[in-house]
Amino acid sequence: MLAGHYATALVAYQKYPKGTLLYFLIASQLQDFLWFLFHYLNLERTTPDDVFDTTVSNMVVNMLYSHDLVPLIAWLVIIFIIGKLLFKDNKIGLVGSALVLGHFVLDFFSGHPHHIFGLDTGEVGLGNYAANVYQAIAIEAFAIVVFLWYFFTQEIKNGVKRSFKNKASIIGMFVFGIAFMLSIATTSFRELFNIPEFDFGFNTSVPTLVLTYAGMILYLNYFVPKFEVNKKS
Repeated sequence: MLAGHYATALVAYQKYPKGTLLYFLIASQLQDFLWFLFHYLNLERTTPDDVFDTTVSNMVVNMLYSHDLVPLIAWLVIIFIIGKLLFKDNKIGLVGSALVLGHFVLDFFSGHPHHIFGLDTGEVGLGNYAANVYQAIAIEAFAIVVFLWYFFTQEIKNGVKRSFKNKASIIGMFVFGIAFMLSIATTSFRELFNIPEFDFGFNTSVPTLVLTYAGMILYLNYFVPKFEVNKKS
């Protein structure tokens, strides 16, 4: 799941604004950022190497340390400690941990195969990216709709006022996320646009993913806080 995790961060920020949106956005995608780190440490090598050959269904990575169930316990504790130390509040740390756990739960239905701890242990998740990619994307789209519906509904109850342009900007990022996933679900950009083979150094998969994830965080961190609270008379 890509954009869907960020939708959970919006709800967390709405309920606990003291925690800051940036903290919750990072917590919601912590496992994926760890995946990128472990890729460069040669612990979770990701293929295909060329982003233009990559599809959602053909991406292969053993997410042993970032996503498997046993390491998850450590990530839950670490993000709790970070939240507690940064914001001097146990609740913020617990919400951060809930987002990390939520990442695992959402990936169970819409993500790569995960395991207890290693390929030779029990599989935890449906592995729909490989088994049924369009079902996985549909599940992510449904989750996004539910979380955004709740987020905007609660804002109305809380007297939060947003411009149409601001709402469209927020929703648009999630639409982009789903559209992007659909565009490379089973057909790579190389196949789709008949792109020739080349290696300029910028066309590798993981750096492209890092830029995409970081761009989404910066985008939401800019647009989501832009609201006004209706003053009660």
